[in-house]
Amino acid sequence: MSQNGPRLTEAQEKHILRRRFEDETAGFHKGLGARQLQMIAIGSAIGTGLFLGAGGRLEQAGPSLFLLYAVCGFFGYLILRSLGELVVHRPSSGSFVSYAREFYGEKAAYVSGWLYWLNWAMTAVADATAIAIYIKWFGQYSAFVAGIPQWILALIVVVLVVSLNLVSVKVFGELEFWFSLIKVLALVVFLVIGTFFVLFGTPTGSEVGFSLIRDNGGLFPSGVLPALIVVQGVVFAYAGIELVGTTSGETRNAEKVIPRAINTVILRIAVFYVGSVLLLCLLLPYTAYSATESPFVTFFSSIGVDAAGPIMQLVVITAALSSLNAGLYSTGRIVHSMAQAGSAPRFTGKLSSSGVPYGGILLTAGVAVLGVGLNFVVPEQAFEIVLNLAALGTMAGWAAISLSHQRYVSLARKGFYNRPTYRAPLAPFTNWLTMFFLAGVLVLMAVDYPVGTFTLASSLVLIPILVIGWFVVRGRVREIAAEREGFTGAFPVLAERPVVGAFRPVGRENSTGSGSTTSTASLHRVPEPGSAAGPTTPPSGYQGPGHQGPGHQGPGHRGPGHQGPDTSR
Repeated sequence: MSQNGPRLTEAQEKHILRRRFEDETAGFHKGLGARQLQMIAIGSAIGTGLFLGAGGRLEQAGPSLFLLYAVCGFFGYLILRSLGELVVHRPSSGSFVSYAREFYGEKAAYVSGWLYWLNWAMTAVADATAIAIYIKWFGQYSAFVAGIPQWILALIVVVLVVSLNLVSVKVFGELEFWFSLIKVLALVVFLVIGTFFVLFGTPTGSEVGFSLIRDNGGLFPSGVLPALIVVQGVVFAYAGIELVGTTSGETRNAEKVIPRAINTVILRIAVFYVGSVLLLCLLLPYTAYSATESPFVTFFSSIGVDAAGPIMQLVVITAALSSLNAGLYSTGRIVHSMAQAGSAPRFTGKLSSSGVPYGGILLTAGVAVLGVGLNFVVPEQAFEIVLNLAALGTMAGWAAISLSHQRYVSLARKGFYNRPTYRAPLAPFTNWLTMFFLAGVLVLMAVDYPVGTFTLASSLVLIPILVIGWFVVRGRVREIAAEREGFTGAFPVLAERPVVGAFRPVGRENSTGSGSTTSTASLHRVPEPGSAAGPTTPPSGYQGPGHQGPGHQGPGHRGPGHQGPDTSR
């Protein structure tokens, strides 16, 4: 093979790559700035899992919970760093679904995308249910609130948040900014007061500090296994941290802003999550907490602050509203990306004049409205039913991020890509370490009978649904892939390619100085299957496979005599 063709610069590689995936981001508005991104980065990781769920986990696992939050936070950070490098490589509102398509093909994007959509669709139902329950809590102060049925409250919440999400990405960004700010301020107040009491004692004179842990059974009062089983709940408390990747397609200067936001997350996780749970353990015995009440309300009530109940309940409502808002935003963008590839209904690929993917948002909202029916039929069990179904989607999303980054690093080592200066640490080792961790969480989920066991068993229903769905959309996926890639292959859009298959390296140059090696691969065109032509180098005026020259009719154009791609294989 000739190696005399011109080499592509890093800028040319990115140009070609973004041209290929430009349909995923076309029409979106750059409405998010650094201020919103900083708050979204931390706010997306702080939700009802901490403000409400930590109480039940403290009751079950004891003081060791703060260690579990630290371990899960570490892996959450590794996932974020992997996602951050992929974002710098190519910002996309399709986030990890788009990266799964780039590095593993359409089947991987289809599976990870729909599982992630299921996660947020079910979470939307759970959030609407939770908000309705939290509002009903104020019924003890108001007969009017007490008389409103739970399902009506849930419906009002869904309609309100969906309406705001449909306005513009700027409205979403402002909502998330203020929601996140309220959550952060609430935690800061608790951290300041809690630290003061640990150092100087409480007004009631009760025991505080590490002696409280020692005198109540130590770190593992119920044993190691009950604590480990709680890991699955802690992981899901971090669900939402990947939202930063979804915002990249609508963020100004995403390559600079998002890495900065991610770099600050680990410190904030350590302070807000680990610090808060540790303080809760140092202020009250773990037996004082329960799953039926926010642990922060439990603490403030113990020192005689009666107003803490209503205030923290409002904070929890804010956290749930933030989660619902983020879920609608995320699924709208993810499903839009899938629609551009043919694996989601066509209407979900529609954008409003303000750049909002209203089709995907309305699809998720429709499921949320159906979930409101659960509040009418089984109001007591609605929250638990949908939350269990959301679990597998979170795991699928995180696995897709880690595996996509591993594949990206592998191809970069072979000279197919130029890695940016912002890199995930110790990759691909940390990618495999993360996958091992996620596999361990699945095992722990399986032994957590009945909730965790039934959650995994639900995959027996999901798998055939996904398989049937794939065969329904496969023809359209291959047709779109053929137009975008120039061929379909034995399977749709095989992702074994530099710049996703259009070019491949034909050589490396090794410097002779100081033993260093520079990998500047010459990228040559790979011929279509069945073509007798040899590889050709891109011409000097090459504009990328997505270039729209004169007479371009868009990806769906059918020229004279067009018969469509061969999808018989």
